[in-house]
Amino acid sequence: MSKIVIYLANKNYSSWSMRPWLALKQTGAAFSEEVVPLDQPTTREEILKRTPSGKLPALQDGDVVVWDSLSIGEYLAERFPDAGLWPAEVAARALARSVSAEMHSGFMGVRLNMPMNMRASKPGKGMAAGVQDDINRISAIWRTCRERHGKGGAFLFGAFSMADCMFAPIVSRFTTYQVQLDEVSEAYRQAVFNHPPFQEWMAAAKNEPWIIPKYEI
Repeated sequence: MSKIVIYLANKNYSSWSMRPWLALKQTGAAFSEEVVPLDQPTTREEILKRTPSGKLPALQDGDVVVWDSLSIGEYLAERFPDAGLWPAEVAARALARSVSAEMHSGFMGVRLNMPMNMRASKPGKGMAAGVQDDINRISAIWRTCRERHGKGGAFLFGAFSMADCMFAPIVSRFTTYQVQLDEVSEAYRQAVFNHPPFQEWMAAAKNEPWIIPKYEI
């Protein structure tokens, strides 16, 4: 079996890197990781050595190189079908893919005004125009998934899935900025926050030496 390597940006700040790393942990496969710190003089050069996109994350599996968080998740779902990265039932899987894609392309209010920063505690910060609308939509997604398909466990579709990977950085943000949530959404936030791989990532993030001022609002 080929050796899998995942290339990541700073764990404290990179929501995009967190998502496929969690998916990779879910597979149970052995892998190694490399963090390429952002905002360094050689950052661009080092990233281009690892992926033609010039962006992180990227995954290398032998001769195969995959980039973009959602694409990596799809690759891992095909590579490790027993990991259950997508729900088995057709309607649940369709919903999981839809909300994952919505997360992938949307919620710019939260992204821009509540940057991921796992070392920080900034209650009440970041509530700019449009942010509450994003929070309301995210909470609605979480409630819908839990009500329709979450009876088998604590996550959006019961068992931990790619959809949870996609929303895990939002859990980090809602924790950092202490966003007030409804009961169902708060229970889900706590479930992801307490998920052992999430805790593992957070511990590593807090121990990183790099500080990027623009993410330290």
